Amino acid sequence: MNIIMNESYQTISSDKHHPIKMWTHGVPVEEEAKKQLFNTATLPFIFKHLAVMPDVHVGKGSTIGSVIPTYKAIIPAAVGVDIGCGMMAVCTSLVASDLPDNLFGIRSAIEKTVPHGRVMQRGRRDTGSWHNVPHNVDLQWAKLAPGFAALCDKYPRLKNSNNQKHLGTLGTGNHFIELCLDERDRVWVMLHSGSRGVGNLIGSLFIEMAQKDMEAHIGNLPDKNLAYFEEGSQHFDDYVEAVKWAQEFALANREVMMENTLKALASQIEKPFYTDLMAVNCHHNYVQKETHFGESVFITRKGAVSAQKGQLGIIPGSMGAKSFIVRGLGNEESFCSCSHGAGRTLSRTAAKKRFTVEDQIRSTAHVECRKDEAVIDEIPMAYKDIDAVMAAQKSLVEVVHTLRQVVCVKG
Repeated sequence: MNIIMNESYQTISSDKHHPIKMWTHGVPVEEEAKKQLFNTATLPFIFKHLAVMPDVHVGKGSTIGSVIPTYKAIIPAAVGVDIGCGMMAVCTSLVASDLPDNLFGIRSAIEKTVPHGRVMQRGRRDTGSWHNVPHNVDLQWAKLAPGFAALCDKYPRLKNSNNQKHLGTLGTGNHFIELCLDERDRVWVMLHSGSRGVGNLIGSLFIEMAQKDMEAHIGNLPDKNLAYFEEGSQHFDDYVEAVKWAQEFALANREVMMENTLKALASQIEKPFYTDLMAVNCHHNYVQKETHFGESVFITRKGAVSAQKGQLGIIPGSMGAKSFIVRGLGNEESFCSCSHGAGRTLSRTAAKKRFTVEDQIRSTAHVECRKDEAVIDEIPMAYKDIDAVMAAQKSLVEVVHTLRQVVCVKG
């Protein structure tokens, strides 16, 4: 195995796998994540090399925080089940002094306006879905419905998903809605979510099918979650169609949530405001065809953001840490990509074992947010240092705005 270091990244090469280029200077990378990278790099259809972002950590089959370029093949589990998960941020005309001293009212208004979390009770709906679907959700769903009907014709199991009633809802885990202040004390609204229940079912269904299609050969893979569809195979085109639809759903989901969050904010602020200063809506779990090094290939960003030259993106820190609006530098070696966040250093289970509610209260003292046992797994100390992550990718993006959270809504 050969390791070559340069100022921006290190390259790991071997006759057993494709090269791996890692933008991880100054940030920890767990051994299990390295093993997953080596496994993915052995696949015969990897194009050129893997690009590894500084927030890299263990995922399902392949690492979160990696860019996987493939030629005439796609790995469904690398795209994952939260298809199209990503971020949206808008800058408002408000400044910090326009906000009330006590921000609990704003958090409560957002929580009442945007369904979040997931509580299933016998005979009752999921509280993280709509009971009465609002008009703006109906309008967005009308655009998505024909494509969904076409998918259901081929795969009737998808009809049983949470689809329209999840459009414009937050979900659980690391999904969030935040109010932030930038370096000029301007108020931003930022949120993080994806394709919700319907995307989860689409992802799960096609992961199962890939493993079944490869049943005779799956023993030859280093991990069954690296099962793939080859271009021209039975399910390849259907998967591409389904992923494209789920990614459209995810974009619409964030747009509806943003609209409703801004309404909730307006209900708590006397001063009129507008939001046409800057807006970014970007995926960080997705696959699409792109041209790199003169070839048309599929790029799977599994916890990574497109950073084409001049393109705006969002890199959030952990709950209570800084976040960044960035502009891509178009670094071709990374397939024009950057990290999607800080990246976990502790699993959710490990974080809950190590930290207490008192730790959560101390680490989020400056943020109006939940401070209870259910969100300990999102404590800032479970994540990498966002400043180190940003330093490791200075050849990939430049910082446009630095944001600090003042309100955070979790599922």
